[in-house]
Amino acid sequence: MKIRPFKQVDVFTAKPYAGNPLAVVLDGAGLDDAQMQDFAKWTNLSETTFLLPPSDPSADYRVRIFTPGGELPFAGHPTLGSCHAWLEAGGRPKASGRIVQQCAQGLVPIRTEGERLVFAAPPSRRSAPSPSLLAKVAGALGLRAQQIVAAQLLDNGPVWLGLLLADSDTVLALKPDHRLLKELGQKVGVAGMPAADEAPVTPLISRSNREARAFARADADDVALEVRAFAAPVGIEEDPVTGSFNASLAQWLIAEGHLPERYLAAQGQCLGRAGRVHVTRDAEGQVWVGGDSVTCIDGKLTL
Repeated sequence: MKIRPFKQVDVFTAKPYAGNPLAVVLDGAGLDDAQMQDFAKWTNLSETTFLLPPSDPSADYRVRIFTPGGELPFAGHPTLGSCHAWLEAGGRPKASGRIVQQCAQGLVPIRTEGERLVFAAPPSRRSAPSPSLLAKVAGALGLRAQQIVAAQLLDNGPVWLGLLLADSDTVLALKPDHRLLKELGQKVGVAGMPAADEAPVTPLISRSNREARAFARADADDVALEVRAFAAPVGIEEDPVTGSFNASLAQWLIAEGHLPERYLAAQGQCLGRAGRVHVTRDAEGQVWVGGDSVTCIDGKLTL
């Protein structure tokens, strides 16, 4: 074991403890797979990352990403949080204003937009889920068929079953059976837009409380999409804010005309978080996913 620099970063928020925490081991050299996995299980966060020198000369650094249950080829909030930690620790990109991260999925360009970092969503594959899988997932979520507007399997490294639901209130009211979702072995992400006759909403103390709903609408920002992500198969019942799912979700929903080329998504409300995901598709068709990050713990660990 040796002393290694360490940060814990909150991602997709500018306010500490309102986003998705990420553990970042800034020097992962010499650690084997089992050591990385054991530490990720110990942190009990949705992801823990280990930074390493790149093996690709065009990259600025390499990252390995672990959940409590296994390694991921790519993930969004670890991409932004690891880059934030690397820069804060004195990392110097080869090109000004542009960072290239190497991960198991490949090279991921990251750029700065003021204080915010944004990553280029990697290519994703979309396919229709089987009727059997869709019916089983709907049952585990307590959904009726008419509440599902559209469904796609989304694969940009992690594979998500993406469901577009009738509206944001349906998304926020879900009470999944996580045991059933784990047995199905399929990560599931759901999204919904505010109803046409309502302004976007922020977290509500009680969905049935009319006064709380009115207060939330008055205090809302310009959220166009409410998102939740359930990942019991990898040891996370509900992820606070999910960059990989938001990336492939944006590619799908913008391409199908459900959303404009620039929008703001909210995630984490049901966990008491206020994650904000900034999405843009540029003139070349590249989707960029961004969010703020803030360091909450800065120190050293023995590993």
